[in-house]
Amino acid sequence: MQKRKLGNSNLEVSALGLGCMRMSEGHGPVAGTKEQMIAVIRGAFERGVTFFDSAQVYGPFVNEELVGEALTPLREQVVIATKFGFALEAHGKPASGVDSRPATIKASVEGSLKRLRVDTIDLLYQHRVDPEVPIEDVAGAVKDLIEQGKVKHFGLSEPGAQTIRRAHAVQPVTAVQSEYSLWWKRPEEEILPTLEELGIGFVPFSPLGRGFLAGSIDLDTQFAKEDNRGSLPRFAPDALKANLALVDLIQAFAARKGATSAQIALAWLLAQKPWIVPIPGSTKMARVEENIAATTLELTAEDLRAIDHILSQVDVQGGRYPEAVERMTGL
Repeated sequence: MQKRKLGNSNLEVSALGLGCMRMSEGHGPVAGTKEQMIAVIRGAFERGVTFFDSAQVYGPFVNEELVGEALTPLREQVVIATKFGFALEAHGKPASGVDSRPATIKASVEGSLKRLRVDTIDLLYQHRVDPEVPIEDVAGAVKDLIEQGKVKHFGLSEPGAQTIRRAHAVQPVTAVQSEYSLWWKRPEEEILPTLEELGIGFVPFSPLGRGFLAGSIDLDTQFAKEDNRGSLPRFAPDALKANLALVDLIQAFAARKGATSAQIALAWLLAQKPWIVPIPGSTKMARVEENIAATTLELTAEDLRAIDHILSQVDVQGGRYPEAVERMTGL
């Protein structure tokens, strides 16, 4: 597996990470037992993945416990990222809204350290911007944690460009995480230029459009009640029907390249900037292996132009989140 550095930092990770959110309860049915998910995480490491992404709110809490158990034997060889910032009650029940008060950050990190079974969190993201707490206060709290040795690197998830600049002025930001893929390219407008200017790495989540770009969702797909994808406007019947035209075009292009649609989507992201590290989520080893193969897929300048032409032919329908959730982002 190739390695990449996140921006100007010394944080080196595998060119492709593993998003662990759907490996535990809370975001839809889990496709296997805890033991099977641990096997997938360790299998990904054996195949070169060294970058693993979790969050306090995944579960809540149980995902960090899963990742911690899986990676304890490999601790010195991996980079573990987690996130704070949602209001959670003591026993893990989700409360409403966000909470990035410095005291909450510091207290919640103590819990993450225990659940992840680590002395230091490699990369700690603010999960969503808290409009009630100045980002300078958030960055200051994380700076304190870095000085105490409890955190190594600071990250932000879904911030706006000005938020990035303000945070970076207090505590250098190592990485920004946001959705970015063949069907959602808004980070190209302001976020990517800002990151390039400041020397910050970029970690795209949902690089396969929550399975859509991999061709695993069609008009017959029925999401389970607890699967949050069922509430996303892009998967509403009319929008989905229109958006499937994009999948058809990508699949045809992938066939000409002797690749899968997922591999094209990931290779396209990797070709954008050398400091971009996607974190596709997978619960099956075969999918992990398929995704890893994308790191060796070379897309020529002609290929990239052909993909741009494909994207220009389809106007993606539907918002990526319901309006109330989209307002929680800075994009």
